[in-house]
Amino acid sequence: MVDREPVRVVRDDELVEADPTSGMLRRRALEVPGLWAGQVVTDPGAVSGWHHHDTNRSVLYVVRGVLRLECEGVEGWVDATAGSYVHVPPLTVHRESNPGREPSLAVIARAGTGIPTVNVAEAPAPHRGRG
Repeated sequence: MVDREPVRVVRDDELVEADPTSGMLRRRALEVPGLWAGQVVTDPGAVSGWHHHDTNRSVLYVVRGVLRLECEGVEGWVDATAGSYVHVPPLTVHRESNPGREPSLAVIARAGTGIPTVNVAEAPAPHRGRG
């Protein structure tokens, strides 16, 4: 027989700051084996540090603002705006920024059992040496 858990509601004021990377605020709503869920807020003009999410697969849903991603193997960047989904594959080194005029907010679901966030000191190609 499977143990059944009750339905649980996590309100905004119950989110916990987690998995810090400079330039952004991640808050965790839920973490169970194989699943991490929460949100990330990036202030206007902010640029995060380079990082990856180990062997986890991440999907973000942009609720408001602009989420700009610079990624390993991608020349330039990609922008996601409100209503967009973003998939970040496992071990992909990237950083996020916000070129908009309001804080961006994205909801995150991360599947896997690796380390939720691994901050790295060096930008990946083709971004190395560009700041």
